[in-house]
Amino acid sequence: MTSQSKFYKIEGDTIDRTHRTCPKCGVGYYLGEHYDRYVCGKCHYTIFKRKGNAPARTKGTGKGRSPRRRVRSQQ
Repeated sequence: MTSQSKFYKIEGDTIDRTHRTCPKCGVGYYLGEHYDRYVCGKCHYTIFKRKGNAPARTKGTGKGRSPRRRVRSQQ
């Protein structure tokens, strides 16, 4: 088994790509798979993997962190 054969699966007359391709570079460039992201080695395009669904945010409940407020310095 060569190193190129892990990117393709051949079934009958069809060829299926097993790895994700880079949307910016095109079909011939594959994304490297890391534990938390997919990365293109050419253009460094990154797709982060999500672990589970993010909890829905609701406004005005007082939970979570409030946005930072700007403090003007007196001159």
